[in-house]
Parts: sequence; structure tokens; C-alpha cells
Amino acid sequence: MRTFFILVLLAALAVGGWLAWAIYLPVTPQRQTFVLLHSGYSTRRIARELKSAGIIRDTHAFILWHHLRRHDSLKAGEYLFEKPADMRAVFDRLARGDIYVHTVVIPEGYTMFDIAQAIEDAGLGTREDFLKVATSETTLIADFAPDAKSLEGYLFPNTYQFTRTQSLPEMAAAMVKQFRTVAQELGLTINVPQTVTMASIVEKETAALEERSVVASVYNNRLARNIALQADPSVIYAELLDGTYTGALHHDDLRVASDYNTYLHTGMPPGPIANPGRTSLEAAMHPATTSYYYFVSDGNGHHRFATNLEEHNRNVNSYRRSISRTGYR
Repeated sequence: MRTFFILVLLAALAVGGWLAWAIYLPVTPQRQTFVLLHSGYSTRRIARELKSAGIIRDTHAFILWHHLRRHDSLKAGEYLFEKPADMRAVFDRLARGDIYVHTVVIPEGYTMFDIAQAIEDAGLGTREDFLKVATSETTLIADFAPDAKSLEGYLFPNTYQFTRTQSLPEMAAAMVKQFRTVAQELGLTINVPQTVTMASIVEKETAALEERSVVASVYNNRLARNIALQADPSVIYAELLDGTYTGALHHDDLRVASDYNTYLHTGMPPGPIANPGRTSLEAAMHPATTSYYYFVSDGNGHHRFATNLEEHNRNVNSYRRSISRTGYR
């Protein structure tokens, strides 16, 4: 009998030692370690993933601990482990849902091609897959842009926090939702596609906030007289769609056969050419009242505006002289 109790005591000590080793002894990740736990994973599957990644010491101890803490549900998501932590701390993080988020910054004026690259750079999906979403999920905007061929213009610029458990359509929907929020705040309810298209051109033409309503007035004045808009960014966008843009616009490019070529076609392009921010939307909704029909860069981040071609040509020559003096070509 004595031998039996000794064996039981030794077994208890062994189990206690094993539990102390598995539960209380911190584990130090060898490097920044990401673990992705999908919704629907069982406790056993979660334990295996953590053990395989070198985050916990023993799967059975983790399962036992979860049984003891069965009132705590473990949250799906991507977790980053980079500091020493014992199994209790790891379990508590999963119970809190302390998941890792990827920050995706979408500046004003980004095209859907730029956004697709930003998504890929953040490790959230491939560029090609996001572009497929951007050109197929148009039901997201069907109520105000029923003829849209893509989500271009409605993927609102902002700083987003995404996780790897979110799908690409969910990310695109979040951007469209932000557009809806801003549009509602601005009172943008009618002629939405036309307004967003104009705003996208304004966005690409000038970074100077105070100029945007003036640039919008130039294009509205040209539209009123059926003069071609001749917006270089629309030609660039035509080449982006064709996959032929080389990073610079040349004179020959102005003859590209596309409905987005506002040198060849009068009126607005068939859709937005970028994703405008709030200021450009406001400018498109409330353009300045001017008699301008032309503008050209002044070489310092702003533009010179003109009411007639003669004045515009003088501004162009002035710009050329300024870049010649600074050594730019």
C-alpha cells in the first residue's frame, strides 16, 4: 500500500511539474511570429497551430487550461507573438481577441490600381485579386451608380485597419461604406457619378486645396461650351486600363483610342479616373464662378489660370522658361 501511495505521489508531482513547465514557464519566440486562426477552429486545432509556431510548449496543457476556463471563448484572427509569454498570457490574448491589424493608407487620388498594390504590400491579398473585386463588386454602388464598370471613385481615401480574416470584398465594402458616409455628410445625393468623376479629375490635377474649386470651374466652363476637357490624367487612366502606361505622358499618348481620352472626346469621361477625397468632392459640388478656360502649372505646386488661349500661351511660355532656368526638362 505504501508503495502505491508513493507511486501516486510521484505521478502527482510529475503531472504538477509538467503543468508548471507547460503553463507557467514563458516561451520566447525565435522571431516575430504570426499565427492565423480561422473561424471554426477547434481548441485542439488552435493548440496545434500554437505549438507548431513555437508559442506554447504543449497542446494537451492548452486544451486542459481551456477546459478549466471554458467560459472564455477563443477569438479567430491573426496574432503576432514577439515577446516572451507563458501559456496563460497566450490564452488570455486569444480570449480578448487581441488580434493583429494591418494598416492600409489610401491617399487621396489613388486609383484602384494603386489601392490594389497597397493591399498586396500589406500582405492582405494579391493585386490581381483585389482588381477583380474592384471590377466585379459593382452591386455595392448600384443604387447611385448603376452603370459603373468598377468601384473606381468610390473606394474612399482613408487609413484603414484590416485583418487577414477579412475578405477582399469586405475590404472594398469598407471603403465604399466610408464613401457613403462622406457623401451623406456633404449632401451628395444627386448626379453622383458625374460629381465623383469631376472630383476625380480635380483631385489628379491639383494638390493645392484652395485651387480645386477653380479647377472645377475651368472644366465646367469647357463643358458648357462643348470644348474638350483635355485633362492629361484622363489619358493616363486610359493607359492604366490598357496596361500601357509607362510612367510618363508623351504627345503621342494623346491620340490613344479610349473613351477616357478627353483630348479626342468632348464631355466627361465614362467614369471616375481616381478616388477623390472630401475637398475635391466639395469642389465638384460647388465649383467657383470664373471665366477661366485654361490652366497650366506655375512650377511651384500651383497653377496659372487664363480666360483665353492667348493668355494661356503666355502662361505656358512662362512655365517653360521657369523650368528651363531650374534645369528641369
